[in-house]
Amino acid sequence: MAKNRGAIIAVALVAVAGFGLAAAKFGGGDDTVLRVANQKGQVKSMMIASGVLKDAPYTVEWSEFPAAQPLLEAVGGGAADLGLAADAPFIFAYQSGSPVKVIGIQTPFAQAGEALAILVKNGSPAHSIQDLIGKSVATTRGSIGHHLLLQALERAHIPADRVRVTFLPPGDAKAAFDSGAIDAWSIWTPYTNVAIKEGARAVVDAKDYGLPVYIDIAHGDSIGPKRALLADFLRREAKAVEWARAHPDEFAQVLAKETGLPLDIARASFDRNNRVARPIDGKIVAHEQDITQRFQRAGLTEGKRPVADAFDRSFGTGG
Repeated sequence: MAKNRGAIIAVALVAVAGFGLAAAKFGGGDDTVLRVANQKGQVKSMMIASGVLKDAPYTVEWSEFPAAQPLLEAVGGGAADLGLAADAPFIFAYQSGSPVKVIGIQTPFAQAGEALAILVKNGSPAHSIQDLIGKSVATTRGSIGHHLLLQALERAHIPADRVRVTFLPPGDAKAAFDSGAIDAWSIWTPYTNVAIKEGARAVVDAKDYGLPVYIDIAHGDSIGPKRALLADFLRREAKAVEWARAHPDEFAQVLAKETGLPLDIARASFDRNNRVARPIDGKIVAHEQDITQRFQRAGLTEGKRPVADAFDRSFGTGG
């Protein structure tokens, strides 16, 4: 996955007002910079559109990624302090030994259709997961798409090896899907938005599974020296999430500008990925334990690290 590891496109420094006057409260040097990994523009666009960073007493240094796996590699490798990703790739990275911790949780405000789904072409004879037996399905290894595929097979009592899984990053998977090289694609927004607009349809929809949970992930070594910055960013992020829910059109305009997505696709991305900050509780931990066990049964991880140890509840987010 060397290609994915090189997926950092650019680093943009966001100079925020009031930095000089308040920086001492957060320490000096690197303690006045928070490095945030961003996936497909989502968090950065929300923070910019809402204006919640304007008076932040530190600098946010953004890095951009096309999917959760390279984002988690950046956070786990120490190239970023914080990033937002879905739960399945977090669990995959954590159980693979990555030094990452959960410091915040966001869940869907409402279960929207086709935010995460297994897609087929409109002319495909497949209409259910049973119709994909013996067929090829593309997804990213350890992703929410991979987890959805495993859960759908499990619910239908179909052994995982009855489907031919091809592991591809989203861009390559879209090319394979468009060309007919694969039969189905297990993928998430905004990729679902584009594919559905181009004529794809869902044979499995994650709205029927209550998926996924989104996680603010920090590098373990960043929590101590950058605790004040992380806590402040999480509070501002929660405000930005609330703002976007009240101003979806304004958010979509900024997201389109930041990512190059067409405006209708950007708006659909919000509609299918509208989230709310929640506290970390026992239900969240149990949900992540279920994912760990599902990956174990599929032979993807050994699942030896205690899931409860992945959560740092001291930030008290979501309340």
